[in-house]
Amino acid sequence: MNIPAELKYTKDHEWVRLEGDVATVGITDFAQSELGDIVYVEVDTLDETLDKDAVFGTVEAVKTVSDLFSPLSGEVIEFNEALEDAPESVNEDAYGAWMIKIKISDPSEVDSLLSHEAYKELIGA
Repeated sequence: MNIPAELKYTKDHEWVRLEGDVATVGITDFAQSELGDIVYVEVDTLDETLDKDAVFGTVEAVKTVSDLFSPLSGEVIEFNEALEDAPESVNEDAYGAWMIKIKISDPSEVDSLLSHEAYKELIGA
């Protein structure tokens, strides 16, 4: 199970890469393996300001649909449009196939994210 040390994580299995006040968000390797073959990624919150833990979209796999939760408060400034044509890239490279970028509105929320050690403990890795 791939759990990069430089990223932050949520209990809902999203990963977060922080670059200044912008957070790049995707789902973890664990999440994609639990979901199975991903056939669709929907994000309809572009240019919206979301609260932490608000739903920003969904991932549809062959057997299930799962909500995606915003790990931080802020404005959704970008969606990875490549996922519209190739949602399976999330299965192939969970940490390369990011979903959204958020301009963070409350930097103190970063402290609530999990370290890679805490995430490994959460999933029993």
